[in-house]
Amino acid sequence: MKKNVNHTFAICAYQESPYLEECIRSIMNQHWLGDVIMTTSTPSDFLHNLAKQYNIPLYIRNGQPNIKEDWNYAYDCAKTQWVTVAHQDDVYSPDYVRSLMKALEKYKDAIAFTTDYRPYIGNRVVEGNANCRIRHFLRSPLKSRILSGSTWWKKHILALGNSICCPTVSYNKERLGEHFFTSELCYNIDWDTFLKLGDIKGQFAYFDAPLVYYRISEEATSSDFIKNHKRELDDVAMFQKFWPDWIVRILMKFYTKAYTIYNEGE
Repeated sequence: MKKNVNHTFAICAYQESPYLEECIRSIMNQHWLGDVIMTTSTPSDFLHNLAKQYNIPLYIRNGQPNIKEDWNYAYDCAKTQWVTVAHQDDVYSPDYVRSLMKALEKYKDAIAFTTDYRPYIGNRVVEGNANCRIRHFLRSPLKSRILSGSTWWKKHILALGNSICCPTVSYNKERLGEHFFTSELCYNIDWDTFLKLGDIKGQFAYFDAPLVYYRISEEATSSDFIKNHKRELDDVAMFQKFWPDWIVRILMKFYTKAYTIYNEGE
């Protein structure tokens, strides 16, 4: 294992997820590894014991749980140039950090990094997922070093939906500064943040291979937002940043089908 990499995995832990330890193991098994920290706004013996078991510093945020503030706290606690806010349910390929550092050799002006991903249900990686294929196509301009630095392209890969899977993203903290998550949305904080990146000078580095396995489960926050319709409201708000209302209504007829795909993992 190569150590002393200028990167932090900031694991954002909430309550007592049965999947957290699998996420931790995937991070600790990286071929290249920098810092690893864990943050939470819901401290418990469960989290303290896991942090102690894997020798991971645990930082506790005072206040009520809140996705944006929990992400900002995790991001701000990192001391390295590159920060990945790791979601506790997801699993990382052992090549994630190495691929990030190798990608930076190609993208010399990178402000963020992302990869392909696959849905993960139980212990099964789902291949051939329609949602994945569409998002992969929409991200394809990022393969170009020129287009990945274009404000127009960085923003318009997001115009037909959130083409970037949030836990795949690493942020260049030296370029982006502290407390970077500023969206006022409830669910689409990530999509809105990626749009914000589009207005910032620099490239969105991309490694076109699935290096993150994104867990789909009834316990996931995404599932809750679908059930209470807050996701639908946020999706409309995001599409309105790109399109007139009549186009938004058409897009939502198709986009809401992704909610079923999410729940079924197909």
